[in-house]
Amino acid sequence: MTTVPEVLFKGVSKRFAANAAPVLDGIDMSIERGEFVSIVGPSGCGKSTLLKLVAGLSACTSGEIAVNGMQPKNAREMVSFVFQDATLLPWRTVERNVALALELEGRTRDETAAAVAKLLELVGLAEVGKSYPRQLSGGMKMRVSIARALATRPRVLLMDEPFAALDEMTRDRMNEELLRLRGEQNWTVLFVTHSVAEAVFLSSRVVVLAPHPGRVAHEVVVDLPYPRTGETRESEAFDALVNKTSKLLREAYRG
Repeated sequence: MTTVPEVLFKGVSKRFAANAAPVLDGIDMSIERGEFVSIVGPSGCGKSTLLKLVAGLSACTSGEIAVNGMQPKNAREMVSFVFQDATLLPWRTVERNVALALELEGRTRDETAAAVAKLLELVGLAEVGKSYPRQLSGGMKMRVSIARALATRPRVLLMDEPFAALDEMTRDRMNEELLRLRGEQNWTVLFVTHSVAEAVFLSSRVVVLAPHPGRVAHEVVVDLPYPRTGETRESEAFDALVNKTSKLLREAYRG
């Protein structure tokens, strides 16, 4: 029995205007259930656009995208998006920011409160539920954003440079935390980053896009064992994969 890919791209191209040059062209890619796939590539190669197509926030010009066998617009309930900015509502507490998606679903107050408490426990923020975003560090804000994204129990998590604004130590810690959560929740992840080291550390596979127009230039299978820790970053195997991916990225820049 053949399994349906979690996310499938078949000949996907995207133009933002009829006479404009394509941003993406001929993207073919299959992502299986539970994979963690990172997308790297030069600025302007369409990485963020790719995520928006999967989320149903934009439509491809040609080709086909399927999420668990469905068109993106019909699969929105199984997809959550985490943006580079935490995009928290400043007038809502941490609890009420996480509760937003549940309120929109029409959950009862008791159901929402129980779910929010469990989510904040999951991301290690049970003690700050009554705080406001202005009282949180950058890493804590991003944890709230992730908790909010998980509130709808997604199968697919789309992440667009979520840790780019964090300092290196916080970013490394958040990478490890993200993998811990994924180990518990088993989502499929499509992750955009400019950091090759971050992509290798997190992923089961790294896809390198070439620019003008964006297209798949290379794929790197990351066969490092999970769970991944600080020791992973210090290993020769990790360094070798970072160097290999960096070389392929430079080739993609040169076109």
